[in-house]
Amino acid sequence: MKEVAAPAMALEQDQRISEVVEQQRSRLRSFIRRRVPDPRDAEDILQEVFYELVEANRLLMPIDHVTGWLFRVARNRITDLFRKKKPESFSDIAIDDEDDELLHFEDLLPSPDAGPEALYVRKVLLEEVRLALEELPQEQREVFVAHELEGRSFKEMSAASGVSVNTLLSRKRYAVLHLRERLQSIYDEFTKA
Repeated sequence: MKEVAAPAMALEQDQRISEVVEQQRSRLRSFIRRRVPDPRDAEDILQEVFYELVEANRLLMPIDHVTGWLFRVARNRITDLFRKKKPESFSDIAIDDEDDELLHFEDLLPSPDAGPEALYVRKVLLEEVRLALEELPQEQREVFVAHELEGRSFKEMSAASGVSVNTLLSRKRYAVLHLRERLQSIYDEFTKA
């Protein structure tokens, strides 16, 4: 009798997991996508969360509130992802154009070989970048310039200044956020013209 009950119980558990996955998939995906910019990373995290649910079920781990557990695991996986990733470089920043294709900073600047008008636009954009950099607090600007333009590592800057790597990373992050926001309007102005 036990042999018949075990497969039936396993089938019932599999059905319950399938139902949970079906019920929570879109909410969980939205939750992850709001926090993870790369859709591939977001999808990987979603799959990892559901994989962990299946594993927890197989190991007979008690989960009282499945929805809360799923979102807690998702938060942990998102944190893990950001710990693994290297700090974002300004030149690595990409934005979506109207065709949902990613454009990098260099892609936004006209080629200096494209004629006088393109050269003018390039000069204007570079001037806007310079002005945006000047708007930054000195500490943020110094970290941004040292890392992005001079190619210095955070470890190297930390050793030279005595400021912790985490503080330097934070300063760089705020600088990048400001520059993104500040330069978005310039980008919009040129693309609508």
